[in-house]
Amino acid sequence: MKKEYDFDKLKGRKNPYAQRLKKQVTIRLGQDVIQYFKEVAEETNIPYQTLINLYLRECAYEHKKLHWAA
Repeated sequence: MKKEYDFDKLKGRKNPYAQRLKKQVTIRLGQDVIQYFKEVAEETNIPYQTLINLYLRECAYEHKKLHWAA
């Protein structure tokens, strides 16, 4: 192992996971919705925010439509 490294010779690379990164947003959810996901989180040992993200991702990928929307 070298005592010193010259980082000036390194070339930059794009992050291959950049498109998969999450973006923080603020969203208002009903207390009942949050409570539901927190209960499921306890059963599955998965954080409730992750569960909400997984559910919304599934809806987006499957192009689910709201049955009550006009």
